[in-house]
Amino acid sequence: MLDLRVAEPVTRHRDVVASLRRVGKSSEGVPGYSRWVNRSLGRHLAALAFRVGLTPNQVTVLSGVCTLSAIAGIATVRPTAVSGVVVAVVLLLGYALDSADGQLARLRGGGSPAGEWTDHVVDALKNATIHLAVAVCWFRFYDLDHPGYLLIPLGFSAVATTFFMGLVLADLLRRINFQRQGIVGSAVPNMNPDQHAPFLRSIVVLPNDYGVFCLAMTVLASHLVFGVVYSLLFAANAVFLVVGAYRWFHEMRALSA
Repeated sequence: MLDLRVAEPVTRHRDVVASLRRVGKSSEGVPGYSRWVNRSLGRHLAALAFRVGLTPNQVTVLSGVCTLSAIAGIATVRPTAVSGVVVAVVLLLGYALDSADGQLARLRGGGSPAGEWTDHVVDALKNATIHLAVAVCWFRFYDLDHPGYLLIPLGFSAVATTFFMGLVLADLLRRINFQRQGIVGSAVPNMNPDQHAPFLRSIVVLPNDYGVFCLAMTVLASHLVFGVVYSLLFAANAVFLVVGAYRWFHEMRALSA
């Protein structure tokens, strides 16, 4: 079994990063930005947090503050080239911190139910509000030809929250099933973090990557460009929801077989 604890005290940043890399999650099925960029950023932020003595819950709070501040900016600040970049950067910082809290928890020997609950609540709040903020932005600052366009961010909000709920609930039910079978551990079998994960799959699921969505905010001031990019992301995520729901349903049915 992989030992999730640091064997001995480490003080140098690169030593902490190396320890985090050894206890990292598998990259199986993880979208490209999250896999190659966000986890690396989160690893360095987790190392910094570890060195200054922050707890995983404190890192989660910092992540939530960054994310919710950016979401408020989307809804309240008239989009410009500069504000779009600022929103994207702050969202990406919040996302990196969201990765850092879990990595920090594993480095410290494992997370807690309260920490996992807090992390999921912050994620749920993010998923429930960010697309509503886009709807408010379009209503206040975009010159829409028809109010029906507001159904796009509203629909995206429904897709995002449903996908998140389906993902979290599937994970929970796997854990319950494993406990009933006497299997101890996470809902996903332990895998070597350095184990090869399919490159193509990480590319194919990029539209479902929250990091890609954050990057799209850089063109928030361009009504046409952002509208097209956002709508394409909405359509792709709707497809991913249908495919994911089908797979999760059959997986859950197999658990009770």
